[in-house]
Amino acid sequence: MVPTIFCILPFLYLFIVITFASTEEATALLKWKATFLNQNNSLQASWTLSSPAGTKNSSRIEATSSDACRGWYGVVCVNGRVNRLNITNASVIGTLYDFPFSSLPFLEYVDLSMNQLSGTIPPEIGKLANLVYLDLSVNHISGTIPPQISSLTKLETLHIFGNQLNGSIPREIGRLRSLTDLALSSNFLSGSIPASLGNLNNLSFLYLYNNKLSGSIPSEIGKLVNLVEAYISRNQLTGHIPPEIGNLINAKLFYAFYNNLSGPIPDEIGKMKSLEYLSFQTNNLSGPIPKTTGDLTELKLLHLYSNELSGPIPSELGKLKKLNDLQLSNNQLTGPIPGSFGNLRNLQFLYLRANKLSGSIPKELAYLDNLVIMQMDENQFSGHLPEHLCQGGKLENFTVNSNKLTGPIPRSFSKCSSFKRVRLDNNSFTGNLSEAFGIHPHLYFINLSENDFHGELSSNWGKCKSLTDLRVARNNISGSIPPEIGNLKGLQGLDLSSNHLVGQIPRELGKLTSLVKLSVQNNNISGNIPIELGSLTKLESLDLSNNKLNGSIPTFIGDYQHLFHLNLSCNKFGQKIPKEIGRITHLSVLDLSHNLLDGEIPAQLASLLDLANFNLSHNSLSGRIPEEFESLTGLQDVILSYNELEGPIPNNKAFMNASLEGNKGLCGNVTGFQPCKRPSSIVKKHSMAKGLKLILITVLPVMGALVLLCAFIGVLFMCNKRRRVRDVERRDSSDDVDGLISISTLNGNALYWDIIKATKEFDAMFCIGKGGSGSVYKVKLPTLENVAVKRLHSSFEVTHRKSFMNEIRSLTRIKHRNIVKLYAFCSNAQHSFLVYEYMEKGSLSSILSSEVESKKLDWLTRVNAIKGVAYALSYMHHDYSPAIVHRDISSSNVLLDSEYEARVSDFGIAKILKPDSSNCTALAGTYGYVAPELAYTMKVTEMCDVYSFGVLALGVIKGKHLGDYITVLANSSSRDHVQLSDLLDERLPYPEDSVKSWFYHQASKLMFA
Repeated sequence: MVPTIFCILPFLYLFIVITFASTEEATALLKWKATFLNQNNSLQASWTLSSPAGTKNSSRIEATSSDACRGWYGVVCVNGRVNRLNITNASVIGTLYDFPFSSLPFLEYVDLSMNQLSGTIPPEIGKLANLVYLDLSVNHISGTIPPQISSLTKLETLHIFGNQLNGSIPREIGRLRSLTDLALSSNFLSGSIPASLGNLNNLSFLYLYNNKLSGSIPSEIGKLVNLVEAYISRNQLTGHIPPEIGNLINAKLFYAFYNNLSGPIPDEIGKMKSLEYLSFQTNNLSGPIPKTTGDLTELKLLHLYSNELSGPIPSELGKLKKLNDLQLSNNQLTGPIPGSFGNLRNLQFLYLRANKLSGSIPKELAYLDNLVIMQMDENQFSGHLPEHLCQGGKLENFTVNSNKLTGPIPRSFSKCSSFKRVRLDNNSFTGNLSEAFGIHPHLYFINLSENDFHGELSSNWGKCKSLTDLRVARNNISGSIPPEIGNLKGLQGLDLSSNHLVGQIPRELGKLTSLVKLSVQNNNISGNIPIELGSLTKLESLDLSNNKLNGSIPTFIGDYQHLFHLNLSCNKFGQKIPKEIGRITHLSVLDLSHNLLDGEIPAQLASLLDLANFNLSHNSLSGRIPEEFESLTGLQDVILSYNELEGPIPNNKAFMNASLEGNKGLCGNVTGFQPCKRPSSIVKKHSMAKGLKLILITVLPVMGALVLLCAFIGVLFMCNKRRRVRDVERRDSSDDVDGLISISTLNGNALYWDIIKATKEFDAMFCIGKGGSGSVYKVKLPTLENVAVKRLHSSFEVTHRKSFMNEIRSLTRIKHRNIVKLYAFCSNAQHSFLVYEYMEKGSLSSILSSEVESKKLDWLTRVNAIKGVAYALSYMHHDYSPAIVHRDISSSNVLLDSEYEARVSDFGIAKILKPDSSNCTALAGTYGYVAPELAYTMKVTEMCDVYSFGVLALGVIKGKHLGDYITVLANSSSRDHVQLSDLLDERLPYPEDSVKSWFYHQASKLMFA
């Protein structure tokens, strides 16, 4: 019996130890859980104690058995001890400060990713000596990476990407010799890449992209012989590419784009025989493309664009038969395209634009049956286009604009049904245009401008149902505008300017209700403007100048509320200028010169507060220049010459330098004009004598009363002034949003006068933008450097004071890195303005509308901008109480700082949601971004912003608002036919696989939301 007991005792002891230890682990995890700021997550119902029957729950956190191993969410035990902890995406809001590092000695696997953990990584993390896998990615963790992490010598996977870490990568990380996967991307890490990384002999995956790392790529990187993927892009790395990179013979992917690397690409690059993806785009690399690049026979993607590479394209690239994506644009490459490119039968994307390439386009390119995109614009190519370029039937994007190409368009182009985007502009192409193109069902953009095409416009253009932009300007096209163009329901841009078109404007163009820009200037078009064009209410630019149009200017032009450019000059329009033009509040350019207009200038034009260029010259206008024009402070160029105007010239800076010659009756303090005479005050003496008595009897009592009244008002004014001074002094030290000026850290009065002085009391020269509510000025202050001052129009402040106060109340209380910071505000009798932090890059809208600036917004930058807006909305909707609905999320209200970080702005119509209210409101927001359900429910919820965010996200990816195409995405029957390429901005290279997967994921969520 005794020996049996002695055999059982060790097992009994082990059972007691394991039970006690697991109990301690459960207790420690519960103590950590108690620190979470939200208890409504996946752990709440699962991480609880198993109380013995008949006992009451205690407020003490103390486990009585091995609770953690009995079905706790995300907890896995081995031999009764906690071995794995996986609570990814569990909506945990907390920190790691109370994590039980010391109480979990057997922990091997930890995944806390995609939560809302904040604070720093405690040095105690080094106590998890058995840890093999650690993932803290996609949280809000800040601070530095503690060097104690080097104690985790068994660690194989370390993921801390997508946080807010700063400081340098500790050199101690080189001690983690078991590490195979290191991901520190998308943080704020600085300093150099430590040479100690070369000690990580087992490392297969290295992700350091999207940080602020500097210095050179260490030569020790060549020691990582097991490296498969290396992402070190989007940093600030300098220096040369080390030749030791050739030692990475197992590497399949090496991305170092968007840095400041210089010098040549080393010849040793040819030793990386396993390489499939190589990108050095957007650096300062120089010298030739190494011929050894042709030895990378597994290569599928080669991106070397936006550098300073020179010399010819090596013919050895023709050996890369698996190549799918070749992009060499924006360099200084010379010479012809090698004929060996005809061997690249798997090539889908070929970008050679903006180089100095010359010679003819080789006929061998016709062998590229899989080619989808071919961009060779802005070079010096000459000769004819090869006949069979489109024979593969897959070519969608073909751009050869801005070259020296000649001859007719190949006949095969008329049958190329795959075309989606074509640019042949700015060449010397000839031939009959009506025969060059056929019916292209997928074509949405074509530019044939600035060539020598002749013939007439074919009615077949009206059968290209997908067309959104048709440009055939500056050719020798004759005949009339085909009415079939009116069948293009989605057409947004039509430019037929500078040709020899005759006839009238077809009334069928009135069906183009999506049209944004219409340009038919410099032709011989006659007749009236058809009344059917009144339906083109989305127009932003209308240019019908230099034709033979007659009749009156139609009043429906006042319905073009989005118009900013209107040019009807050099026609034969008669009668009066319609006063309805004054309703086009965003109009910036108005040119009605060289017509037969008569009557007076309508005073209603003074409502055009955004007007900068104003030309009514060479007409028969009479009467006075409306004195209301003095309020048009944004005017820059005014031309009113050769009319019959008279009277005083408005006291406005633009009128002081205006062209006013040829008007016989104008006067004022302007060079070249007589001063205006004052009204005569001479009366006859006998009339004065006769009326003197009456004047004395009537006026003296009134004057006496006025004197007494003035004295009384003066006393009240002095008392009120003292009270206002006391109020201002009191409000300067407070945050009361109704004061003269209110800020948290600066002296209000001093800042007020600094702004007035710096802007010369809001002179137009400091204005950087205008909107319906006011103008924005860039102001350099001694205390804040550059700030943006939004000055409200006086009329807007009176009628929209509630909006003004909404913006103040919202911005003075919310604090978030992706929401614009409000420094101060002012609301007094003279001025009403808001003082923000200055955003160097301006709005998303302005950047995306610029051909040059939009190209600086690469795919990852756009993704980050979208994410920034998402973070801001998440904060406003879920982390702020009561929740705030912005109600006007649009590309115009998203600003970018110098690092292209997104900030949400303009809270003028924001609504604070009240739990006990219906939250109904009037319809508000930017056209095209407003949720459809708001139009008929009038009920504001967070989903209003979510809809606008979806529209914004798709617009940023596309590079412009999708317009009516959004309804296509919302239609389940047509959604399956939408391709990723349909949603992409054609001005950018096709995105890499990692970005494409993100787009697919986000687009599917938006389309099926």
